[in-house]
Amino acid sequence: MNINSTLIGQAIAFAIFVIFCMKFVWPPLINAINERQKKISDGLNAAEKAKADLASAEQEAQTELNDAKAKAASLIEQANTRANQMIEDAKVQAQDEAERIRQQAHASIDQEVNQAREGLRAQVADLAVQGAEKILQDNVDAQKHASMLDKLAAKL
Repeated sequence: MNINSTLIGQAIAFAIFVIFCMKFVWPPLINAINERQKKISDGLNAAEKAKADLASAEQEAQTELNDAKAKAASLIEQANTRANQMIEDAKVQAQDEAERIRQQAHASIDQEVNQAREGLRAQVADLAVQGAEKILQDNVDAQKHASMLDKLAAKL
């Protein structure tokens, strides 16, 4: 056997193999590689989009959190203001009630003092009549001398 014919035979066999591979093996492999590249490209694009969406969502969440904190601070401030207002209202109400009770107590004391004075006047008038009876050893007519006793009681 001649080496040249073997090389030519092998070259023809190799050419047939290459043609066979180019016609039947390479197109499905190329399609699979292209599909895989497309999936990888789509995955990378989706990852980039998801990354951008995540950043946007984090920014939105931070904005919402800041708004919620500001609203909570505002509500707390309003609650503190309302509590202080309620305390002040209660103080004013308590002072008004204390003043009313004090005025009632003064009125009651004045009334009791007047009643005590009237009672003392009546007792002094009786004592004066009894004293006059003892001095005069005679009954003094209380109705006769009522004006005199009233004047005496008024001076006391």
